[in-house]
Amino acid sequence: MKFKDFEYQRPNLEQLKEQYGSLIQSLREADSASAGLDVIKQIQSLQRDIDTQYTLVSIRHSIDTRDEFYEKENEFWDENLPYISEYNTEYYKAILDSPYLEDFKKELPETFFKMMENDLKVFSPEIIPLLQQENKLSSEYSKLLASAEIEFQGETYNLTGLSKFFESPDRAVRQEVNQLSWNFFQENLEQLDRIYDELVKLRHKMAVQLGFKDYVEMGYARMNRLDYTREDVEVYRKEVLKHVVPLVEYIYERQSKRLGIDSMKNYDLGLSFLSGNPTPKGDSEEIIANAKRMYSEMSPETKEYFDFMLEHDVMDLETKPGKQGGAYCTYIPNYKAPFLFANFNGTSNDVDVLTHEAGHGFQVFESRWIETPEVVWPTFETCEIHSMSMEFMAWPWLELFFKEQTTKQKYAHLAGTAIFLPYGVLVDHFQHEVYEHPEMTPEERRLKWRELEKLYNPWKDYDGNEVLEGGAFWMRQHHIYNSPFYYIDYTLAQVCALQFWQRGQIIQDDTFWEDYLAICKVGGTKSFTQVVELANLKVPFQEGSLESVSHAIRDYLEQIPESELE
Repeated sequence: MKFKDFEYQRPNLEQLKEQYGSLIQSLREADSASAGLDVIKQIQSLQRDIDTQYTLVSIRHSIDTRDEFYEKENEFWDENLPYISEYNTEYYKAILDSPYLEDFKKELPETFFKMMENDLKVFSPEIIPLLQQENKLSSEYSKLLASAEIEFQGETYNLTGLSKFFESPDRAVRQEVNQLSWNFFQENLEQLDRIYDELVKLRHKMAVQLGFKDYVEMGYARMNRLDYTREDVEVYRKEVLKHVVPLVEYIYERQSKRLGIDSMKNYDLGLSFLSGNPTPKGDSEEIIANAKRMYSEMSPETKEYFDFMLEHDVMDLETKPGKQGGAYCTYIPNYKAPFLFANFNGTSNDVDVLTHEAGHGFQVFESRWIETPEVVWPTFETCEIHSMSMEFMAWPWLELFFKEQTTKQKYAHLAGTAIFLPYGVLVDHFQHEVYEHPEMTPEERRLKWRELEKLYNPWKDYDGNEVLEGGAFWMRQHHIYNSPFYYIDYTLAQVCALQFWQRGQIIQDDTFWEDYLAICKVGGTKSFTQVVELANLKVPFQEGSLESVSHAIRDYLEQIPESELE
């Protein structure tokens, strides 16, 4: 079957409630461990049915946010997912109350039980109205950003489509599109402030009602931080400030000389090379054809995976009007199918995004053997190890995509990962400040962002742009609105991915692929630090954990002469 033929049917809520209720009662009345496990398998099947229908709506709505049918279905799920969460909560309670709990623990993954405990901490029927409002506000934000229609050079672009011009060799073009892009945020500043202010206060209210000190505590439980704390993250932030910020300053100093710009502005940062950033050779069809060859040669497992993706047409990669911005990978359980979503825009990001999301897809494809729906995916920071590492796994094949610009692409990609780390940590630090001080006004939040931005991104010069100087850059980061605390994950995973790069490209350790494959197969059956250890990598929360890889990155970049970067 092709994706277009995957069938969506809105569930009957009354029938669903009855099914859950009957199965949960059977679980409570089970007279043996095996009988209880049989009921658990039936509930898992019901969960897969629900996840399949919800995911189909989510995908099709994001492909075209103007589609009235799927917009209404999206509203249905926004309204009713909290009720389904309530059914799952009762299911989890029945497991934890069962006299056969210890028997269940022998049959089901350990992480499942830890996630259950978190789920029970972060949900109560009394907060259902708040969860519904949270969903509506998140959807309002996504729709607002997707509504952007910006005229430039006779064409109409959404925010993602316009972003390719940030890499234009023409500085006047970069300056103009920067202004046009941020004009949208200036024009919608009041709405963006209001939506986030309501989200912050609503989340704080939820946290207090559920007995948490603040939303930071609740957010960590919601994100299933199974084996590290906010104190661990503080250690990690200091490591980034100590080892990575100076590395990025070196990268931008070298870039400034290369471009011949003494005083780099924010709209100059996206251009790495005077001749233009490397771009893929060929259109999207050629990119996919090259990806097919790459994954066919990489390993038997990646060949099987990518052939499946092509056969079932479970990728939507072109940017188009009405399409939600960004990129993601999701999973449709009843079809055992990953789905890749992106917005190609003709930049090197097309290859980065494809390999990144393909890494997510490969992990979940390798984890389809896991029957417990909650742990087919790992926790988010672990998920990102697979995706970011896959970007580096693609290095031996980059010449297929970039031809004579391959060295430039490797330089830009590696430098880009280093540049990203302080920004990712900044996003996380900002959210800690916001939720530790929910009384802040919208203006105070923007000023706090600007204060932290000067610490983690001291190279940002906004050239007098009013909305950016006022601290609004974070407003285009949808994670801050829709997935609080989901951003440090990218940086933790990036540090792990860079260790894979170091092992494959610098040390030339032959075992790195086997370690990568192993962590894809275990899915979410292990916690973050367990996965890092299984992969034979350093855990990022230790002092000095970033020193070696930061030196390796600088050494690699320094050995590439400027003559190859023109």
